[in-house]
Formats: sequence, C-alpha cells, structure tokens
Amino acid sequence: MGLMNDIDLTELTFTRQAWVDASPADVYRLVSDVSAISRWSLNASAVAYDDGAGPEVGAWFSGHNRKDGKEWTTRSQVVKADPGAAFAFVVGGAEDGIVEWSWTLRDQGRGTVAEQSWRLLRTDPVLGRTRADLVALRDYMAVSAETTLTALAEWVTGQGSRPDTP
Repeated sequence: MGLMNDIDLTELTFTRQAWVDASPADVYRLVSDVSAISRWSLNASAVAYDDGAGPEVGAWFSGHNRKDGKEWTTRSQVVKADPGAAFAFVVGGAEDGIVEWSWTLRDQGRGTVAEQSWRLLRTDPVLGRTRADLVALRDYMAVSAETTLTALAEWVTGQGSRPDTP
C-alpha cells in the first residue's frame, strides 16, 4: 500500500507534561543543552550542536537515534529558543523538516510544568507508509516523551536543580 496523501496531520501530534522541581530557567538550560538528552531519552545519544553553535534559532545539531533495532543519525535545526519559556527544533531543518519537537515551560509553585510536544509536519516514507504506521509512530513517540519527562524530573530531584551537574 502506498503512502496515504489524505492523512490529517493534526491527529499526528501529542503533548505530554510533568512537574519538575526546578525553575523554568534551570529546566530551559537542561532541555536546550541537546547534548544532555541522552541522560533522559532511551532513543537518542551522541547529540551535539555543530561547532560554535548553541541554543539559538537557526543553530543545527546532530543526534544518533535508535528504534526497533535500527540506528540512524538525524540533523535538526533550532526553531525557537526563548530562555525560561520555550525551546523547539525541527528534525530535517526549518525549511523541509518532517517532525517538530518542542518544550514549553511554565512556573508552578516552586517548580516548573514542562511540556514536551511532537508534531508531524509532513509525511515521509522513512516514517511509515500507511496511516497505521504513522499513528503507531506517534504513539511510540508519546511513550518516549513520557519516559523522557519522568527521567528529567527524577534526575533533577536526584541532582538538585543544578543544570551543570553531569
């Protein structure tokens, strides 16, 4: 079966959230330091900004990913960098990317509600060839985001809210 062109991309999104015992500024420093994602994500490793780049709009980074026994490297571009509030990047770049990951942070009590969202921007055979493939990918990524958020919250609690702690 060929890739379905009539897929409603709005259903291929999700947002998950967790409370983190750190300020929005500290959580932002953690999530915008893409090299730290392997501390919390089971799927990503060896993530690093290009030489001289950092968490600013337009910056590029590479990351190694794993899923279902497959491994690959992605190139992503930062599309939002609002310290203490929001950070987002697009896998494949802002111009022709396929997936946007974003973080939104807001004060709650002594900590932060951290929201992680995933949004499919366009279909691509590399992601799946049918609507069912894409829904399964979305669901897999939602579980991955929940795991990442929980691990981030637990790491902050165990480390204190010091973003510079390895």
